[in-house]
Amino acid sequence: MRTLIRSAAALAVAGLTLAPAAASAAPTPSPGAATVTKAGTSFLTATAIAAGQPVEVGASSGDHLYWSFRTEAGQTHEITATISFPKGRTGRSTWTVDVFDGLRRRQACTAGAQTPTIDAKATSVTLGCTLRRVRPWAEPWSGDPLPGTYYVRLAVTDLPEPDLGLPIDVDLLVSVDGEGGASGDDGKLEAPLVPNTRAGTVLTAEPTPEPVAEKETSLTGWLPEPGSRWVWTTAGGVLAAVAGVVGFALTRRSRRL
Repeated sequence: MRTLIRSAAALAVAGLTLAPAAASAAPTPSPGAATVTKAGTSFLTATAIAAGQPVEVGASSGDHLYWSFRTEAGQTHEITATISFPKGRTGRSTWTVDVFDGLRRRQACTAGAQTPTIDAKATSVTLGCTLRRVRPWAEPWSGDPLPGTYYVRLAVTDLPEPDLGLPIDVDLLVSVDGEGGASGDDGKLEAPLVPNTRAGTVLTAEPTPEPVAEKETSLTGWLPEPGSRWVWTTAGGVLAAVAGVVGFALTRRSRRL
């Protein structure tokens, strides 16, 4: 403990301060990018935006807002959204940001507050979603992210009825990491693929075939094995015939002359 105090005092004397590690920088819009001031209300009317293009939209609580953007193989996209609320809200609310691919399949987020819940006193909430790296190809049945058009949906999932329709301000940005054209999900080939050029062993003589054992034949070989279904079927038929003859003899009336 004394050693730590002395170290801190020495740093203070030298004019140095102990500071936490710098946090990762937040995504920033691209220089000169035009600001988008509208949003769609469905997949068909989604507003097209580009990576690095800021979005500033005024909407109402309860609206479903849609945007679309293009992706290429090798890119990783991060969606950040900030919603500002007016004063006078009555209760807690839950907001969500969802991302879908061109087939309307919901894509998983690897990081970010995708569905945060805030109380009535909060004046804003920040949502985030970092997508997986886009792959150049995938199996048809898999849900891996592929190049194409993606859709962002911003909505509220839990809201008190008195707060429905209150005005909100939305700031959204889609940032991209990677230049495209490569895939980091398929690994790296450690050695070149070459055919096997090592020759096998050359046979100089034909191998001797193994002798085939002859089947043993006997006079009783055609008989069925004891306990087989043929034996039980034959015995059952004989017993049924005997029972029929005995029954007929017992029930037949004798003729009188």
